[in-house]
Amino acid sequence: MTTPAPAARPPKPLYSNVSPAVASPCISLCRLDEHKVCKGCFRHVEDIREWRSADDERRRQICHQASERRLGAG
Repeated sequence: MTTPAPAARPPKPLYSNVSPAVASPCISLCRLDEHKVCKGCFRHVEDIREWRSADDERRRQICHQASERRLGAG
């Protein structure tokens, strides 16, 4: 009797979801508004999807845009 081979793992992303240089703005209050912007961190859904593969410079841009959305919402 042979044991089936383990399923192949997908390749690891280029960047980690956690960066020591750029902290995620996520505050675990994940609700999208009608514009697909998170009510917790103010990132657009596309920015949230991109976060895992984004380099630190792109993450800084995403955080800056989220901060501007937060200021505009207040």
